Amino acid sequence: QLQLVESGGGLVQPGGSLRLSCAASGFTLDGHTIGWFRQAPGKEREGVSCISSGGGSTNYADSVKGRFTISRDNAKNTVYLQMNSLKPEDTAIYYCATAQGSLWLSLCVRFSANKFRSWGQGTQVTVSS
Repeated sequence: QLQLVESGGGLVQPGGSLRLSCAASGFTLDGHTIGWFRQAPGKEREGVSCISSGGGSTNYADSVKGRFTISRDNAKNTVYLQMNSLKPEDTAIYYCATAQGSLWLSLCVRFSANKFRSWGQGTQVTVSS
């Protein structure tokens, strides 16, 4: 069974850090572009960060630049999102998703969610004092 599983979410105080993981089972993430998206209550899903299949290219939404870092370990079949200096507005369910064959512009600049084919179930991140 092909599956993506996010983990690492939780409750953290403003200014704190969390590291999210996106692990694949049933298939290899090697060769896939990976995106992190989030959706807050009452808001549309938005792209947060993206990493190319080889890890050499990354992109971030303006709202998280300088605070979040995406990385991947293909040997562990896992992608990470290190989130520092968290703010209450970062509160959301965070999802990872995979894509192949589409342009970087669509996937990781425009964060076109419909270009991503496989999605995890999400992990809740709550930033609150």
